[in-house]
Amino acid sequence: MFVILGYLVALGCIFGGFIAHGGNIGVVLHALPNEILVIGGGAIGAFVVNNQPKVLKATMKALPASLKGSKYTKARYMELMALLYDILQKARKDGLMSIEKDVESPAESPIFQAYPKVGSDHHVVEFTTDYLRMMVSGNLNAHEIESLMDSEIETHHQEAHGPVAALTRLAGGLPAFGIVAAVLGVVNTMGSVGQPPAVLGAMIGSALVGTFLGILLAYGVVEPLAGLLEQKAEDAGKELQCIKTTLLASMQGYNPTTAIEFGRKVLFSTERPTFSELESHVKKKPA
Repeated sequence: MFVILGYLVALGCIFGGFIAHGGNIGVVLHALPNEILVIGGGAIGAFVVNNQPKVLKATMKALPASLKGSKYTKARYMELMALLYDILQKARKDGLMSIEKDVESPAESPIFQAYPKVGSDHHVVEFTTDYLRMMVSGNLNAHEIESLMDSEIETHHQEAHGPVAALTRLAGGLPAFGIVAAVLGVVNTMGSVGQPPAVLGAMIGSALVGTFLGILLAYGVVEPLAGLLEQKAEDAGKELQCIKTTLLASMQGYNPTTAIEFGRKVLFSTERPTFSELESHVKKKPA
């Protein structure tokens, strides 16, 4: 919603200001199809060459998601920490071996099924169960597991930023493709030097539309989208950081209530529940 609204405001103000200043929008609209073909086609071709298939696929998947609101809300984080609390509480009361079935078959686990938002997210479930499994096995200490977690989070970070980097490079190249379109327009104009001034003026105006369009697409459309995807990637990484901090606190001997408090502290302040809110939620008490 906000993405579409932002684009409407940006484009409305740009073209509205042009028209209000006495500009002839017909010149722009007349040149638009050819300029879009040159700039858009050239940019898409270069984009395909510049990125591996996995990055292209990730970018195409990320674009529709950018139009939706963030799923990383306070309610989601509270559900995540309630899940961690329940499974750590079970391990504390009945021993680590008691959560083995939950870890091995999370789809059949009553604990994971009780929290459908995070329990159905395969990234969250896989990350959580992998390290709970290591805790159950008892073969690794907290420092070794922390190192593995950091490596996995860094890998996730790099993968999530693939579409961001791809779109940023695309935004950097669009003004150059606009210049290419403009140069082609000037070449076309130079081949018609015998035409009346009015005709030449229209042709030069059409050529300049290419430069304008390349800059507009770069800084008004693609680069803002890359920035939005980067913020969404940071939100996704923060969720894994919350799980990591909570599990490591548990491994170091803290009780489940204190362990989830460690996890709560790493969240962004805009989505972080208060201590009382989280305690009431995980212990199923009225707030």
